[in-house]
Amino acid sequence: MMRVITSKLFLFLIAILCLTGCGGGSSSSSPAGRSPNQQEPPKTDFELGTFQPFNQFAQLCQSPREGTDLKGNPFPDSQGSSSDENNWLRSWSNELYLWYDEIADVDPESLPTPEYFEEMKTFERTESGNPKDKFHFSIPTDEWIALSQGGVLAGYGAEFKIINGSPPRRVVVAYTEPNSPATSDTVNLIRGAEILEIDGVDVINSNDIDTLNDGLFPNLGETHSFLIRNNSESSSRSITMTAEEIASTPVQNLSFLETESGLVGYFTFNNHIAPAEELLVKAIEEIREQNIADLVIDLRYNGGGFLAIANELAYMITGDNAVGQIFEELEFNDKHTEFNPVTGERLLPKEFLTVTQGFSVPEGNPLPTLGLQRVFIISGAGTCSASESIINGLRGIDVEVILIGNTTCGKPFGFYAFDNCGTTYFSIQFKGKNNKGFGDYSDGFSPNNLSSELGVPIEGCLVPDDFDHGLGNPNEARLKATLDYRETNTCPEQTDQTSSAILPELLTNRPDETSRKKRLAWKQNRIIQ
Repeated sequence: MMRVITSKLFLFLIAILCLTGCGGGSSSSSPAGRSPNQQEPPKTDFELGTFQPFNQFAQLCQSPREGTDLKGNPFPDSQGSSSDENNWLRSWSNELYLWYDEIADVDPESLPTPEYFEEMKTFERTESGNPKDKFHFSIPTDEWIALSQGGVLAGYGAEFKIINGSPPRRVVVAYTEPNSPATSDTVNLIRGAEILEIDGVDVINSNDIDTLNDGLFPNLGETHSFLIRNNSESSSRSITMTAEEIASTPVQNLSFLETESGLVGYFTFNNHIAPAEELLVKAIEEIREQNIADLVIDLRYNGGGFLAIANELAYMITGDNAVGQIFEELEFNDKHTEFNPVTGERLLPKEFLTVTQGFSVPEGNPLPTLGLQRVFIISGAGTCSASESIINGLRGIDVEVILIGNTTCGKPFGFYAFDNCGTTYFSIQFKGKNNKGFGDYSDGFSPNNLSSELGVPIEGCLVPDDFDHGLGNPNEARLKATLDYRETNTCPEQTDQTSSAILPELLTNRPDETSRKKRLAWKQNRIIQ
């Protein structure tokens, strides 16, 4: 069974460069950038529909990296060209991409590598009209290592929610990270604080998108000024923040809420990253001691990450009911129906994990369990990928999942991280199905009172996000609706205002979906290492 040991993550990323379509081997015992069997440079003449093995082009780089990786090993790069990198992308995509037969065969000489990668995907649409592949992206490898191991990202420690990406815009703080610039004594950003100006530029009406993006999504060390207004105040104030390396705290706001029908446990879970394993185990242990009647997990801003952590959490929710049952079965393209094309392992369903996997706690420890047969999930458009796997996996073994919030993002797909020449590429390689063989939710899961045909309907309530209250506050709209639903089995009354409040969440989360999209796309991952 696949697992991750955090200390081995970087080594994995490097080793995977030269895997063949059937598993293959590492480049560590051969000249940099060459497979063990490669005796001469690969052919680069473009022939429509003819593909060489992608490992033939691995680490042939236009700008080879110098020095050593985090383990002290020399980078495996050797001198190549943009065409070599594009040939790697072309053959790699043809071998592993889930919809490889929907990729237009483009001459590797025709485009720079970043633009060429953007062509290596399907441009088909789902029945609802949404793009079939919404999750194709790349990221510098050093950034990916930092993100995947510790959730480290340059920023202020504030998650911004762009409720409306075009004028009149509204940008608010969704949540903050502890011990960050955003929560310093001089700044003290709180949920719901509205961003009015960035570096003197009007957020609401300005067309200076570059300045707005630069301020909202800064590079490390950049300093930007903001004019903000708290949601409960009429006056505004000026603040200045400098971007630092922010380590995400994926589990926050653990609390226990007294109700007439028993104690309810609640926590927010924002990222399926390595540190989450330890924090989830501790949270579940504490919850177990309280003898709760119900559990509410707030996934509204959780875009995914390591699938094994989703698997662990799903098991911890239900316990013995899941033992020996399938959490998820991976389905690759029709070239790979018996063996995993990355690991070489036989394709067998992944059962619910009952022990820790070594992300941030010792491997092999029994996971604590709650033995619940239902769970309340607070959701939104940011609930994506591995988070949706929790929903689908539990539904596959008849655990009742009640959804309060909005339609999830719709990503039953996933990928392995592949590094080539200092860029880590993410390209859809598999689809996940639950114990009942279901995995068709590319338009998301939707509360069944949503007056729309979008998404797979699940018991629950459509409730707009509420930025007037902190996460975990029992008066926050989505949490309040959850607590009320437990008692009355009814949803808040829908109004025209409710429907209109939901719409922006289904649209862009950023004012510009170009340069900044890739930098934050890691939050919508469903990754196996």
